[in-house]
Amino acid sequence: MCDCGNGYGPRSFLTAEEKIELLREYKKNLENEAKGVEERIKQLEKNN
Repeated sequence: MCDCGNGYGPRSFLTAEEKIELLREYKKNLENEAKGVEERIKQLEKNN
């Protein structure tokens, strides 16, 4: 079970601080995904 609400589904209203933290986490995930894509491109280029 997650800690993402009151047991009745996801919360509808987040604080500004919570929104900022979620966006920072999302940005970090996107940056990590981009790094993974770059690594994969390098692998493919090396093998050609």
